[in-house]
Amino acid sequence: MPKVKTNSSAKKRFKVTGTGEITFQKAFKRHILTKKSTKRKRALRQKGLVGAANKDFVMRLLRLK
Repeated sequence: MPKVKTNSSAKKRFKVTGTGEITFQKAFKRHILTKKSTKRKRALRQKGLVGAANKDFVMRLLRLK
């Protein structure tokens, strides 16, 4: 029986915390930063949490379920 592979793109984008939550880095912080406010850029530094609606799907990509 072959092993089931983890989705390669998902394992680069998501990280599971110790409490079982799934975090990701927020988008829109790579370039064209001059027109974005400092407040907006500061908020984009924070890790995002995967919502309940998508958690099962992401867990399946990471082979945690």
